[in-house]
Amino acid sequence: MNKKVVKRITFDEYQKRSRKTARYPTIGKKFIYPTIGLAGESGEVLEKIKKIFRDKNARVTKTAREELAKEIGDVLWYLTQLSTDLGLSLSEVAEKNLEKLNSRLKRGKIKGNGDNR
Repeated sequence: MNKKVVKRITFDEYQKRSRKTARYPTIGKKFIYPTIGLAGESGEVLEKIKKIFRDKNARVTKTAREELAKEIGDVLWYLTQLSTDLGLSLSEVAEKNLEKLNSRLKRGKIKGNGDNR
């Protein structure tokens, strides 16, 4: 059995390496373009999920999983560029998010509404 060996990279490595491909207009504020791109790519993920739900009875095939991986990768790229344009380290964003979620979990506040629960 031949297993494909996939080299794993850190968020910081991805952020640095993906920046080399960031070619977009910086008219106005630099963060506007990746924010719009993030919304668009998120919509593409939603569309693929919708069609899986509608056409495949919510069964995710190997092909669908591969297509979703591409779109999720685009979401990651735009999220990363947005973070970079705002001067945020992606690994720091991830760590702070885990801290927030773990705090909510400990306090029994995972469910509910509001950012400051």
